[in-house]
Amino acid sequence: MDLPTLWFGLLAFFFIGYFVLDGFDFGVGMSIPFLGRDARGPNDTDRRVLINTIGPIWDLNETWVIVAGAAMFAAFPEWYATLFSGFYLIFLVILLALILRGVSFEYRHQRPEIAWKRRFDRMIVVGSAVPAFLWGLVFANVVRGVSLDAGFNYTGTVFDLFSPYAVLGGLTTLLLFFTHGVVFVSLKTEGPIRERARQLASRSGLLTILVAAVFLVWTTVSFGSVWSGILSGVAAVTLIAGWLANQRKAEGWSFTFLAATIAFAVLSLFVSLVPDVMPATNDPANSLTIANASSSGYTLTLMSWVALVFVPLILAYQAFTYWVFRKRVSRASITGAPEPSAPDVAGPKVSA
Repeated sequence: MDLPTLWFGLLAFFFIGYFVLDGFDFGVGMSIPFLGRDARGPNDTDRRVLINTIGPIWDLNETWVIVAGAAMFAAFPEWYATLFSGFYLIFLVILLALILRGVSFEYRHQRPEIAWKRRFDRMIVVGSAVPAFLWGLVFANVVRGVSLDAGFNYTGTVFDLFSPYAVLGGLTTLLLFFTHGVVFVSLKTEGPIRERARQLASRSGLLTILVAAVFLVWTTVSFGSVWSGILSGVAAVTLIAGWLANQRKAEGWSFTFLAATIAFAVLSLFVSLVPDVMPATNDPANSLTIANASSSGYTLTLMSWVALVFVPLILAYQAFTYWVFRKRVSRASITGAPEPSAPDVAGPKVSA
């Protein structure tokens, strides 16, 4: 395996890490209107429980996108330049949404007024849903290809990026991350909110299976290869297995299967690209490939030695952090939070 191909694989690894880890963060944020309430309406204690499930780890999960972006910039500068210049409005919205979400996590508890907290709750929902959708839109366009000139510049408009296939890709990641996050809530909480999360995951999981199946089949038939088709099939199997595990109240297995679903789905998208990194729909000669988009051999060699040292350290630190914060979160763990006087297993409601 040559160095450009190796780094194409490492880039896939970094994006898999980001989508698996920050994906369930997005899902938890989107679940606030559904799970942050009891039979009597919105419940601030339950919303604090939801936020506390990801409180110690959300910013660590988010750093994976920085690693992925830096790796793309250094290993594939032509790809980075084409992608970020052509999709700059999409990435700007993603960045603003991530900032909005991060600020909301920090400022929500600064004042006791319910209205103050509700505003930041809405911003957390928006700041989670928008990137969850737009990341799928971006990668669907990368796989489908875009119009490029001979200098590898994107020649379309932002509206061209919202094709039916790309929108379906966005809906797939939105639903997959939502279900992944809701299962994480059931894995990390106790009491009524845990049961409500399991019920919600059962419902959202069915819709996720349907939408994801259509997207994966469309991708395989129109843009895929034999290997990407196999990986898509594995992703479909693990998605169904995750839903079945949730039905059996096996939250750990359900979360693991959904993480595997995201990993195999992202890997199938990268495999479907080979040997390209960004196909040109107007003229195949203008396509960016692994070979013509990569950096020099010296740069990739230096990056490989750095990655050999630091990637294991990053993984070890991430594993240690998750181990430290492995305990479940409950209403009782929230300072001054009252325990419910009666069982609360009301199903999730849509209104915030």
